Amino acid sequence: MTRRVLVVEDQKDIADLVALHLADLGASAVLAHDGMQAAALAQAEAFDLVILDIMLPRLDGLEVLKRIRAGTRYTPVLLLTSKSTELDRVLGLELGADDYVTKPFSITELMARVKAIFRRAEAMALRNADPKVEQTRVAGELTIDPVGRVVTRRGVPVELTAKEFDLLLCFAQNPGRVFTRSQLLDLVWGYSHSGYEHTVNSHINRLRAKIEADPSQPRHVLTVWSVGYKFADGL
Repeated sequence: MTRRVLVVEDQKDIADLVALHLADLGASAVLAHDGMQAAALAQAEAFDLVILDIMLPRLDGLEVLKRIRAGTRYTPVLLLTSKSTELDRVLGLELGADDYVTKPFSITELMARVKAIFRRAEAMALRNADPKVEQTRVAGELTIDPVGRVVTRRGVPVELTAKEFDLLLCFAQNPGRVFTRSQLLDLVWGYSHSGYEHTVNSHINRLRAKIEADPSQPRHVLTVWSVGYKFADGL
């Protein structure tokens, strides 16, 4: 089945370039050039991915992302952001973006991120088709449901972004194993480029703030100095 990708970009030449390379991956592109049009399309139709610029006329990309995440259908979202808008990137991740690429971007890197998202979506679909493959995991005071993608702490739901959940699940599936930042990038994000280790650090910090009783003294996601991180099932 051909994947459908909504490309939201107000610069027509960039949108056309992205659409051209998506076709090389066997995906069809639907183009939107402003936020209002994008939000309407995302709510009315099913897409396998939304490539979303933040700086858009009529409605900015972060508001479009909010509307997408307010719906009942889960759609992966890859943000296109300016290098000068770090706050927007952080807000985008907090709102549930799956990944981001900064402008000006390499089309090769963008397509690598797209392929990584497609691979994760395929893996998720396989797990959902056979729920027995992924059982609910209990780790101390945390309960992690891989199929429903729900996390609770002492019975209270924990609101995680898509990438925070994937990161936690990767840890919970491998308790005690030490992961380097490069390994986590490869396993969770689907790529392992040098220079992106800060992405792991920022996600770890946000994850700890949500699942740890005291993020400054974590009991679940532990730092292994000079190496990386590991997961402990302790209370």
